[in-house]
Amino acid sequence: MSTSEKVPVVILNGFLGSGKTTLFRSLLSQSKKKNIAACAIVNDMSELDVDGELLGYTDLVEDDSSTLESIHSCVLSSKTGIKKLDQAIHKLLSKQNPELIIIETSGSCHPMPLIKYFKGQTKVRLTGVFALVDSLMLAHDFNYGATLIPQMQQNLMEGKRDPINLLVEQILFCSHLILTKADRIEKNKLQDIATYIQEINPLASTHSVLFGKLAIESLFELEPYNYFQVAQLIEEITPILESEEQADRPYDLVTKVIRDDRPFHPKRLWDICHQYLDKRIYRSKGFFWLASRDKHSLLWNQAAGGISLELIGSWRSGVVEDENHGLSEMEIKLLKEKLAKESGRFGDRHCDLTVIGNKTQVNQFTDKLKSCFLTDKEIALWRDGYEFEDPWPTNIVKMVN
Repeated sequence: MSTSEKVPVVILNGFLGSGKTTLFRSLLSQSKKKNIAACAIVNDMSELDVDGELLGYTDLVEDDSSTLESIHSCVLSSKTGIKKLDQAIHKLLSKQNPELIIIETSGSCHPMPLIKYFKGQTKVRLTGVFALVDSLMLAHDFNYGATLIPQMQQNLMEGKRDPINLLVEQILFCSHLILTKADRIEKNKLQDIATYIQEINPLASTHSVLFGKLAIESLFELEPYNYFQVAQLIEEITPILESEEQADRPYDLVTKVIRDDRPFHPKRLWDICHQYLDKRIYRSKGFFWLASRDKHSLLWNQAAGGISLELIGSWRSGVVEDENHGLSEMEIKLLKEKLAKESGRFGDRHCDLTVIGNKTQVNQFTDKLKSCFLTDKEIALWRDGYEFEDPWPTNIVKMVN
């Protein structure tokens, strides 16, 4: 098969919380609206597969779930992940005739094993390896990028490998560097970040993308990935990564999952986050509910020291309990039948969160988060209509495609 006949593949790579899912959702939504036949592969190192569920809300996947393959509970760059990636691509190509395949990796994914995999493929061709870099994180943790290279050099001197190595190597292997969240730093500092980052990979083109607003048409203009430019790099790093390829969760990153049917106490949750959340918690995400907003299903989305909440929709239980639900008797009957199958004490309401970061800090933070669930006495108060103090922003935006 000639190169032009192969299906182009674009990889969205980047550290935890850099905005990959936001861009991914935007591209998939555009493909639906513009009648572009796109397929998607998403990787989540957590067993919860939060990103896969989020992508299920996009028009493309809601209309045809066979366009999406989700790989979770491992990192895509591990040997297990590469095997599952191969299976996913073959499955998509057996059912679809896509114009484009877009892959979102987990934040702990090293790009090199993926690049080596695609070099030998006959039905697909790698065109773009995008490294998404969080400008806000670089501003806070690396003095706008100024200390990133020195810290990497210090790691090399000490023979140490940690998330800093991963971040730098994601940039080294990328064809395109995407700076995200530039709207959250001082305007005159974006160029400083770009200058420092370009020292790591001067061959990559650099772009600032806000809120995932990148035209999907631009992906068809990409040249094939230049394997020659990274040949020496692959030779140098391969021995180092061989042991890491065996690990489903490398770089000493620990993942913990919190599952509970109870709501969070809004004030206690606010206080715990302000007291115990720091940069050693690289990422936490998932779905939850607050005792003060019991009708709403909320998305928890945290990266570094910042948390954003998004409105996913309404719990079925909340709709049924609402006297002004505006539904017909038949619709309410169907909702009640579905709720009767739920095992939780509060109908379909539940909290499913995954926390990723430094082992000691993750253990402490998850324990503190669990202390934020309502106690039995507080549940009794909630059932009696007690109004809990809620310091969280009231203008939570509904998630859109």
